[in-house]
Amino acid sequence: MPPQEKISATGGESALGDISSKDTSPDGLSASASSEAGFPAAKSGCKSDDQENDPEQPKDMDFDDLLPHIGEFGTYQRILFVLMIPFAFFVAWVYFSQIFITLVPEKHWCRVPELENFTVEERKALAIPVDEDGYSKCTMYDVNYTEIILNGIRDANPSWPTKGCSHGWEFNFTDIPYETVATELEWVCENSALPTAAQSVFFVGAIFGGLIFGWIADRYGRIPALVGANVTGFLAGVATVLANSFWEFALCRFFVGFAFDNCFTMMYILVLEYVGPKWRTFVANMSIALFFTFAACVLPWIAYFLADWRMTCIAISVPLVLAVAAPWLVPESARWLVSQGRVEKAIEILGKFERMNGTKVPDNVYQQFRETCARVCKEQEADKTYSVVDLFRSPRLRNVTILLIVIWMAISLVFDGHVRNVNNLGLDVFMTFTIAAFTELPADTFLTLVLDRWGRRWLACGTMVISGIFSIWASVITNNVYSATLAIVGRFWVNISYNIGLQYAAEVLPTVVRAQGVALIHIMGYVASILAPFVVYLDIVSSVLPLLVLGIIGILGGLLTLLLPETLDKDLPQTLQDGEDFGKDQKMWDMPCLSKKKPADVEVPPVAIFRSFERSSLRSSMRASTRGETLRSSMIQRSSRSSVRSRKSVNAATEAESK
Repeated sequence: MPPQEKISATGGESALGDISSKDTSPDGLSASASSEAGFPAAKSGCKSDDQENDPEQPKDMDFDDLLPHIGEFGTYQRILFVLMIPFAFFVAWVYFSQIFITLVPEKHWCRVPELENFTVEERKALAIPVDEDGYSKCTMYDVNYTEIILNGIRDANPSWPTKGCSHGWEFNFTDIPYETVATELEWVCENSALPTAAQSVFFVGAIFGGLIFGWIADRYGRIPALVGANVTGFLAGVATVLANSFWEFALCRFFVGFAFDNCFTMMYILVLEYVGPKWRTFVANMSIALFFTFAACVLPWIAYFLADWRMTCIAISVPLVLAVAAPWLVPESARWLVSQGRVEKAIEILGKFERMNGTKVPDNVYQQFRETCARVCKEQEADKTYSVVDLFRSPRLRNVTILLIVIWMAISLVFDGHVRNVNNLGLDVFMTFTIAAFTELPADTFLTLVLDRWGRRWLACGTMVISGIFSIWASVITNNVYSATLAIVGRFWVNISYNIGLQYAAEVLPTVVRAQGVALIHIMGYVASILAPFVVYLDIVSSVLPLLVLGIIGILGGLLTLLLPETLDKDLPQTLQDGEDFGKDQKMWDMPCLSKKKPADVEVPPVAIFRSFERSSLRSSMRASTRGETLRSSMIQRSSRSSVRSRKSVNAATEAESK
């Protein structure tokens, strides 16, 4: 999940963009910024003090410096933006599809073969005991129905003995107008936990898929990983229709989980990589807020109108095979090619952008780019390698890392719990899911407006706590409409928390281990997601429990964020010692929006003009890219180490100028 796109103020000023003194997206987060690309913040990464002050030294040419020459959002970039649509659809369908192929109607009862010629009401009146919730779902009267029919008895005697359903179940398909795999294989009563277990198996597959396709992306390129993830999702999704037992179904869901996130994230980052900085906010936000949200909203109606769980699986799985066309339509990551020493291949791809956009890059620009790449790669060879274990060597950094893990697990569990709890809200599951999914759009919009004004810590705390309050409130309301409304409001607020959490860890952890640290945190989030279906399953015990548990976990997770340091307008940690010291001077009650503003006569450095844009762009790119890139640490580590040198050299130059 960690790799982020590199964001800078403008193509021509990326050096400033990389080294802005406060909360710089690329430098403070260049580990994640350049990670997916694999190409470090070259322009700032290899500057020495002598190079800063010697105009005769060749200037470093960052990848972003090339974008104004080839076009920041030209014809080719617009085509790539449109090509994101199917992949955004794929990830939404892979993530949410199991909800609609394992639905179980609220009303079901034991099948009694001897009563098949009777009406439904007559069968229930004669064979099904009545409890406090109406007709029993899991028991029937243990009597000789043939003899009872011959005696003309049409109403049951409550004193008759009962037993479990020995001939299967009947289902009322009024609210769910089609048979699902759960009804077909009768996953009810003593087997009612099987859909929950299958969903957890899906998330186990997501962990393995993230690791495997992350390795493929680093070793063989982003396009092979993109194609591989989608083809795996296609094969496993289609194979699901052949499942005739729980274990066959669970195995298919395990491999469908391989495609989760990876089927979109690779494409997402590839496109962001080739888009100029001033367009990245638009591309990052719109690809998620529009494409992903629309796909999630339309999914229930695909299932509803097809009215067949097998056809639904095929309809949402077969489109994934279109990814095999990606190598002919989507360029490989130029930054990854550079990280592999294939600079000429990267320049060849950029030449295609020139032709499509009708632009021309001067030869001397490409020559500077070649020299920069060679210099950066040489510097990287001598760097020390850090590991995630280093996060646990010093006491304060260890505590922060553990807090981040716990908080992200809480956010992931609450978010996924709300997603899967829609069937327990007592209303039409198709309409409820659509409305709940739509909350993603206003949540993203709200976050974009306030995150860089209010900061991360208190906003994360507030949204989690508010989500928890609404969840608990919804759990104690008996009216289904009011309860569902409150639950959807809770979902809205946890959407915001989720998006903050995706960025927070990448800002708090030091650059040298940021990639591996964020990977660990988000893998633990997957572990929490494995538990989320079981929290939803508590509805079997009491309808109050799922939302009550989600609410309590949300409030506790939100309050824990107050123990983290605020990162807004702060120099982000680079070294392990920086991470240990980061936030020591902050108090729990410090709030950025209440802090004193700078005097009007204080000169603001040029890069500050672009800082707000940089943060919003980075946040946007983080939001989706971190959802799937669970292990790209090798690329991130290389860019991290160059960014450390960048900050040190620039700070030295700045101090010299001030003197």
